[in-house]
Amino acid sequence: MKLKLLLASATSALVLQASAQQVKFTEYDLANGLHVILHQDKTAPVVAVSVMYHVGSKDEIPGRTGFAHFFEHLLFEGSDNMKRGDFMKIVSDNGGRNNANTSQDRTFYYETFPSNQLELGLWLESERMLHPKIEEAGVRTQNEVVKEEKRMRVDNQPYGKYIDVISRHLFQGHPYRWQPIGSMADLDAAKLQEFQAFFKKNYVPANAVLSIAGDISIENTKALVEKYFAEVPKGNPVTKAEYVLKPITKEIVDTAYDANIQIPAIMTAYRAPGMRSRDAKALNMLSTLLSGSGSSRLSTKMVDDKKTAIQVSAFNLTMEDYGIYIALALPGNNTPLNNLLADIDAEVLKVQNELISEKEFTKLQNQFENAAVSANSTMIGLAENLADGYTFHAKNTNAINEELKEIKSITREEIRAAARKYLNKESRVVLYYLPKK
Repeated sequence: MKLKLLLASATSALVLQASAQQVKFTEYDLANGLHVILHQDKTAPVVAVSVMYHVGSKDEIPGRTGFAHFFEHLLFEGSDNMKRGDFMKIVSDNGGRNNANTSQDRTFYYETFPSNQLELGLWLESERMLHPKIEEAGVRTQNEVVKEEKRMRVDNQPYGKYIDVISRHLFQGHPYRWQPIGSMADLDAAKLQEFQAFFKKNYVPANAVLSIAGDISIENTKALVEKYFAEVPKGNPVTKAEYVLKPITKEIVDTAYDANIQIPAIMTAYRAPGMRSRDAKALNMLSTLLSGSGSSRLSTKMVDDKKTAIQVSAFNLTMEDYGIYIALALPGNNTPLNNLLADIDAEVLKVQNELISEKEFTKLQNQFENAAVSANSTMIGLAENLADGYTFHAKNTNAINEELKEIKSITREEIRAAARKYLNKESRVVLYYLPKK
């Protein structure tokens, strides 16, 4: 048994070492502005085809929220060369799978196929970009789909609305104050011409990245990309609005009620820097220190030792312009919420005043190295991370290879400095999240 464990451990180490190697890629632009990234990996006969559009809920306007997420659904409706509803059937009939997701800052579509279906994947994504069906019938259908998704994931989901409440306080004056799901009233009120205009403005080649990873020939793939995407019209340049928010100078205390919960929660939230900031990475490490595992500081103190909480969590939601650093706890043994808040604050104060130990620091670095390896362990993960680098790191696709090095260069002093700079009581939201009677 010991020999088996040693062999398994050695094999895992080799896999991690191999996975942590530099990701090689080829990148170039088509004449219409579409950025193309290709990564060849012949270890398995699989290919991932993806398109990341640099459009999210941040690109919407008040009164017409939810458009980016709506298009995540609408662009599966078909095209001039594909009947409505056939997109997913074509994918599944050819051994593939597909999905899409939308954030505040981008929309990501992808398919994974056996590698001999690469051309099919490229045709599907070019159809989505070139001439999708944006018609009344599809808009009505997807409107109902989005409403049902909102009911399931937000309205009827326990603790499903706290991010919305927090964001409204932290991001007054910025589109981050609403969530990607948007307002159903806004979608109901929108005219077909508004959806068509939103597509024409944002879903142009220069606002997108085509990222392909897997068992491919680079030269053959270039020829196929040219075949299917070169004819897409260039469109007009996309100009991004810039937002600079005033600092929060006084603690905001609010109460929200949720009919889907029986156990209350206490939450603190701070406006954090955007994803490109080195401080954002330091806050990511800090949140992992506080609650990233069962042996983390908050979990050990509040769940294991004092047994005042049944759950405690700290995490840093990073977006392009800003982020949200959140710490929350659910009480156990009828512990008052203010007692939980005091314990969370005490741990934050400790990090602000004392350097974390060398042992904790080494553990953090190992956790982030493992996370980086896992993030690049699939073809679709690689395709997405390559596109992320180009889209959000000043067109630096090589960020996929630099991210871990930068994280490992962050010092204990920087973690302490980030806690001092951003986690201050006078610039936070405290939310009492209570059951609705």
